[in-house]
Amino acid sequence: MNFQPLSLHKTRFQPGKPTPYGIFDAAGRLLLARGHQFDSVEQLEKLIEREATVDLREFDDPARKIANARRDQLPAYWEDSMGEVGRLLRASPTSDFTASLDHASRPLMALIERDPDLAILQAVRAEAVEGGPTAYASRHAVHTATAACLAATRLGWSTDQKRCVLRTALTMNISMAELQNKLVTQVSPVTTLQRAEIQSHPERSAAMLEMAGVTDKAWLEAVRQHHEEHDGSGYPRHLTQVNEVAQLVHSADCFTAKLSPRLKRQPMLADAAARLQYQAAKGDALTAALIKEFGLYPPGCTVRLKSGEVGMVMKRGDGANTPVVAVLTDRQGNLRMEPAKRDTAKPEFGIAAVVPLTGLKVRVGLEKLIQAVPD
Repeated sequence: MNFQPLSLHKTRFQPGKPTPYGIFDAAGRLLLARGHQFDSVEQLEKLIEREATVDLREFDDPARKIANARRDQLPAYWEDSMGEVGRLLRASPTSDFTASLDHASRPLMALIERDPDLAILQAVRAEAVEGGPTAYASRHAVHTATAACLAATRLGWSTDQKRCVLRTALTMNISMAELQNKLVTQVSPVTTLQRAEIQSHPERSAAMLEMAGVTDKAWLEAVRQHHEEHDGSGYPRHLTQVNEVAQLVHSADCFTAKLSPRLKRQPMLADAAARLQYQAAKGDALTAALIKEFGLYPPGCTVRLKSGEVGMVMKRGDGANTPVVAVLTDRQGNLRMEPAKRDTAKPEFGIAAVVPLTGLKVRVGLEKLIQAVPD
């Protein structure tokens, strides 16, 4: 048998639901069979304190399942992955945090690598209210990680660098998650106390990670620097030399935040967000890689074609302005019975404009949109 500490798999546990695994003692003797139901996390923590273990043979390799899944099955894996990462980030970090984060984020990286177009779509279609206000911080962390990892791949960064990018993006705001969730629905201006919490969160997040046993200096320093700017206008240390991981994560953080709605504003349209981000970065190479990876019309944005049809971009095309679209309306604006594929490289289906998601006037399941634009 191949046993691992129960602590590495506790994010799979949800109170009131059967455990997806059996629980063993340190010697491999069964304590509780698979399907046992706990009423609270505290009950599981007591077993963790006793060095309880799980048998890895009870788990299917999520990366392998994702690699072999149909494309229209991937949205369900995205929800599962964001749920697992979110539960870990919302919990207080413990001494096994590095191993727990790497384990919880493995399916996320597999999803990004399996279908980059669908990964971009997840970030572009981000909705602050999805999963409730308490889910915003963790979902934004996932969207930032997705964008930054895709850009790092485009830049040809090493596996170790991409791992640092993923870890940094997921944990940079771990000390202010509660405030993030509050601000997304807050109508009044940021208070003085809130501003102070925002200004100090890079250092506090790094300190929390150190207390949870994180020793990776590159990761910790990237978290500390993820709001610094080369001109010294950043915070909290006003540095003028910023490491590349921090710089890329910061750019991805700002860009994906523009695509997310707040109670006080609608999300920025994807093409406008890309132009604004690029202009703000003054042509910075890391930001340029991020924008090029998404394209002018990234998957997830809603567009009106020259034909008059309206639909959602599902895949990037050969050019930055020629994606593949699943249209939901006909030329007269009437709802189609089924989505239809349109290649915007053809002149008659060229993109006329990006429109708000509300421009669709109808919500269609993502699985059906994917089926309209198969691999």
